Amino acid sequence: MKILVYGAGVLGSLYAGRLQATGHEVTLLARGQRSVDLNEHGLMLEDEATGRVTITAIPTVNELLPGDVYDWILVVMRKNQVAQVLPALAKNSTPNVLFLINNAAGPDAFIQALGRERVVLGFPGAGGARERHIVRYQIVAAQPTTLGEIDGQITPRLQQIADALTEAGFPIALSTHMDAWLKTHVALVSPIANAIYAAGGDVHRLARTRDGLVLLIRSVREGLKVLKALRIPITPGQYQLLNWLPEPILVAVLKRGLNTPRAELVLARHANAARDEMTGLAHEFRALAGQSGVETPASDQLARYIDPTVPPLPDGSAAIPLKWRGLIVAAGLVALLAVNVALNLKSPRCTCANSGTCACGCTRR
Repeated sequence: MKILVYGAGVLGSLYAGRLQATGHEVTLLARGQRSVDLNEHGLMLEDEATGRVTITAIPTVNELLPGDVYDWILVVMRKNQVAQVLPALAKNSTPNVLFLINNAAGPDAFIQALGRERVVLGFPGAGGARERHIVRYQIVAAQPTTLGEIDGQITPRLQQIADALTEAGFPIALSTHMDAWLKTHVALVSPIANAIYAAGGDVHRLARTRDGLVLLIRSVREGLKVLKALRIPITPGQYQLLNWLPEPILVAVLKRGLNTPRAELVLARHANAARDEMTGLAHEFRALAGQSGVETPASDQLARYIDPTVPPLPDGSAAIPLKWRGLIVAAGLVALLAVNVALNLKSPRCTCANSGTCACGCTRR
């Protein structure tokens, strides 16, 4: 396929390089010093997991012209930059435009500019940082590159780009509720970024600052309440667990998960480099909260720290009392699960050969 990757930052460079390596005809739209670096050094990618460095000569352009012909355009950039590129996309006739971006505001602006039939939604499953002309990255298997049509259908074109990305080494998930998925993601990522700012931009400091972790947890829960009030399905559904797991358990999990090199590369570096994007996402989600009528005191408190002039939380502060409610219930649920597992282990296995519901209560197909 002939593909234009619109945006030569960390993720745009990664997707362009990987797609080209699997035989697609890829062009990368880059401007300024980034264009100079690509032409001088090539596209240099370093896999953080293996240390492997690849250098690829990749064609670049500095603008999208109306007559340029591609099978796909992948828009991979910060959300706050997208409005600037919509006019150029609108003048071009490429039939398939995949927006791999954060987005809590919905696809209306994309549809108005390009037409519903051209727009595909998605989110990248990787993170990293650029050091001069070298892009250091990590593909996040736990969060695959997620793609979806606006109407939720699994179309041939969606499967086409999914297959291409799979071949390029990206774990892929297809969503039938992509707009809801993106809103759910912002309900998580915005509090995480704001909590990092509350810890002075240091994810390791956040891991040891309980007050920041508590505000993060409560802010996420407020966001999920906003989505529920607006009848937006929480997607993926397992994030519902964040409403039920007790605060002390979540604090312990976050302490461990944030105090890692991976969290530094994938979370902190992006948050610190993209404060402008995170400001816009916070405004987008605040608009949803306003529509819902849900109060968001923890989110409002964390959002103050987006402003770099606001002093961070004291390192290691633990003044906010933990809410222990639910810990006993959680222990009871674990015990009940253990009993059910034990009973299932003791139950005889069904050996029915016929289809339908048999005497032991199972259904054969």
